[in-house]
Amino acid sequence: MQKQTGILYIIPTPIGNLKDITERALQIFAEVDLIAAEDTRHSGKLLAHYGIKKPFFALHDHNEQQKSQALVNKLKQGINIALVSDAGTPLISDPGFHLVRACRQTGIKVVPLTGACAAITALSAAGIASDRFCFEGFLPAKSKGRLDRLNLLTTESRTMIFYESTHRILQTLMDMQTMFGADRYVVLARELTKTWETIVGDKISSLILWLEEDVNRTKGEIVVIVEGKAATDINDIPEDAKKALNLLIKELPLKKAATLTAELYAIKKNQLYQWGLENLI
Repeated sequence: MQKQTGILYIIPTPIGNLKDITERALQIFAEVDLIAAEDTRHSGKLLAHYGIKKPFFALHDHNEQQKSQALVNKLKQGINIALVSDAGTPLISDPGFHLVRACRQTGIKVVPLTGACAAITALSAAGIASDRFCFEGFLPAKSKGRLDRLNLLTTESRTMIFYESTHRILQTLMDMQTMFGADRYVVLARELTKTWETIVGDKISSLILWLEEDVNRTKGEIVVIVEGKAATDINDIPEDAKKALNLLIKELPLKKAATLTAELYAIKKNQLYQWGLENLI
């Protein structure tokens, strides 16, 4: 009789406050045979806090592609494995993609648990539109690469979520000011769920001054929520939105087509309607 394969569990861990661990996560930790961790020492402290002892397997950015097959082989042998990152949900700007992909290609069951994620936690408290957003993770470390990436996002109408480090947050905001303008609204969320949790929103130019006033405000894990570009006049309507309106108007009245396109691209329907009158009717 063929031995049943193991299961890979994707387990989010607290981003600060240890009480944010879920009961299900603790149950799975207690049941699995092995824990694949980004930093075994860091995760070891978390499990020790809850009195759980399990063998660890180090899986991080520098060895994931080489070590994933070893974990897949263990899963094939019936060993159940929990995948964790240092904090939050694995794979969200953390290792794990290659392992999960290898498991799915091999037919090994992957079970994700819900839990902490800094990006979503910050977004929920930002007071910026959350119906449409994109997660951009960490920007390039060097200014040239960072500016190039931000340049690609200058017309992005969705809310944008970034992660940034203590050492680069000020320069990143300066580069955002260059590309998005001094008046773009941004929320900084640092040290979420921890003692010094701070969530502050303002124009980019004002946030730069605020950070420069006190170096302590740059410290900690930081999530940057950037309001998407708003279409301010007819000339700012994205080309994709114009194409969509052009297609819809072939089947619908202009008013209805403009309403649908506005919902899809987060643009004021009056601007689309006016553009349609001038260019499509």
